[in-house]
Amino acid sequence: MTLPVNMLEAKTNLSKLVQQVESGAETEVIIARGGRPVARLVPLQEPRQSGKRLGLLEGRFPDLDLALFNGDDQEIASLFLGRDQS
Repeated sequence: MTLPVNMLEAKTNLSKLVQQVESGAETEVIIARGGRPVARLVPLQEPRQSGKRLGLLEGRFPDLDLALFNGDDQEIASLFLGRDQS
């Protein structure tokens, strides 16, 4: 996505604009003077991928169903509230 900004806004928010381009939040920033585009701010290299992958630990832990997950709710509630929640 291209983000157009005027010169004053670019001067005021340069660090923020560079961070947006660097992170990949914006593909480029077009800087305009008097409403006319005059410069383009683009990253020197592609944004880095976070390296996080979904499902990385799949199969390493036993399946947990909802009943088992909620099984200790009463005991936990009594520990926090100091009374039996039966």
